[in-house]
Amino acid sequence: MRSLIWVLTGAVLVATPIVSAAVSVREPPLMLAQNAQATASPMVNGEVRKVDKGAGKVTLKHDAIPNLDMPGMTMVFQVKDPAMLDRLKEGDKIKFAADKIDGALIVTDVQTTK
Repeated sequence: MRSLIWVLTGAVLVATPIVSAAVSVREPPLMLAQNAQATASPMVNGEVRKVDKGAGKVTLKHDAIPNLDMPGMTMVFQVKDPAMLDRLKEGDKIKFAADKIDGALIVTDVQTTK
């Protein structure tokens, strides 16, 4: 009986590091998800110069966009959701996020400011 207890105790001691290693292998996907949230596109100041609802595009004069390594300038962007354009008019001051998606520069979020 004593030898059975020793064998079981030994098995538990041997198995504990293996189980711990298996658990730690599963942590990186969670960390990747947290990193993805941390690297979300920053909100950038801009001004609406033109809204083209038919083409689903907006012309913005904007500050530098760090995630696209782009200096401030005026340029045309596609929008992720055409409904965004219903909230915008020429001259609006905005904060927006943009990303390069399938090779196109796309406004992914927009908020009007005062």
